[in-house]
Amino acid sequence: MPDAEQLLADALAATRGTDVRQTERALDRLVVGDGPAVDAALLARLVRGVGRLWPRGWQPVDLDRIATRRLTARGVRLLRDVLAAQRREQPGPVPPWFADQLAELGARWDGDAGWLNRLAGGDRITGLRDAVDALALVEGLPPIAVLRPPPGGPAAAPRATAPAGGSRMLDRVRALLAKAESTTFAAEAEALTGKAQELMARHSIDAALLDATAERPDQPSGVRLGTDAPYAAAKALLIQEVAAANRCESVWSDDLGFATVLGFPADLAAVELLHTSLLVQATTAMLRGRGERRTDSGRGERRTDSGRGERRTGGGRRTKGYDESFLNAFALRIGERLRAATSAADRAAAEERGDDRLLPVLAARSDAVRERVDQLFPGVTRHRLQVRDAEGWASGTSAADRASLDVGSPGHRAVRRGR
Repeated sequence: MPDAEQLLADALAATRGTDVRQTERALDRLVVGDGPAVDAALLARLVRGVGRLWPRGWQPVDLDRIATRRLTARGVRLLRDVLAAQRREQPGPVPPWFADQLAELGARWDGDAGWLNRLAGGDRITGLRDAVDALALVEGLPPIAVLRPPPGGPAAAPRATAPAGGSRMLDRVRALLAKAESTTFAAEAEALTGKAQELMARHSIDAALLDATAERPDQPSGVRLGTDAPYAAAKALLIQEVAAANRCESVWSDDLGFATVLGFPADLAAVELLHTSLLVQATTAMLRGRGERRTDSGRGERRTDSGRGERRTGGGRRTKGYDESFLNAFALRIGERLRAATSAADRAAAEERGDDRLLPVLAARSDAVRERVDQLFPGVTRHRLQVRDAEGWASGTSAADRASLDVGSPGHRAVRRGR
């Protein structure tokens, strides 16, 4: 019988193919192989594969996000714990952000002995299948943009700190947005979201001016935000519009299910908070609009030649076109309003401070962000969105009017794609 390494290689090759019977035969041979040797080979290869991802731009939360999309729940749990096993292989301390992500995912390792049976709950066949699928995923991931120095690499240079009180400000923003999500009154949601954007814009200005006088000025960094189905393109557009309003740039990697947002730390925090809240508001409004649409459609009937009463055209149609158009319109209108709010905050800050320093500082930061985008994503293309449902577009625009700030004219934006 082949050794454990060969059995694993055969199972992995079969999993990557399209022959289901061959895959099952390879898995059967793995099941009847030397259990401890197979488990050790699997663990070693998983740990090596995960470790190779960090210099290729991946972070623990990125890996978990795509695993959630492509693996079973058991496979996701298994891979999370393998992250903890791989952590032991890192020489010296890991960056704080890396340790924080592992803690956020609940990654833990209870020892190598019997690890697969332990994680699989005693179902060895299913556990082996999930482990092989996880290994195929890990070894098949492409390189992506490196947003942070990986574990084991050179340490990041010290950065300027955010203005004092920044954490308290973000807590205020979170509270305002939570109220905006929960209220059923459009005017109240508008006021709360507007106040949140005003606070974040002013915080961004304070951070920019402080950083301009720092001995080691900060540099643009990045975060990745998930764009899960359904309507991933519309969600990417919302991220892009919120990013633009907060002096950031966004590039969507549709095949990997995330958008990369590049900007300075205070601005990235604003994008994460506002995007999360607006996605909740948009989804809630979309579902409410869909229900109202069905109610309206059901009020009228037409008669067919057979004499039967039927709901008029539109009442029973699939809602995909409506939902996509709704979310696209919502994103574009929100972007216009948030950009207007940011511009107003910039003008007010310049008048209050009475100097000519602010606008050049902000312009220089925008240039730095665009330069970073060009470095990390030289092959970006643009994807034009299509309006498939006029009613959904109108409803999404109206919902954005209720959710945020001043009215602006509708426009068409392209979502930038890259890896």
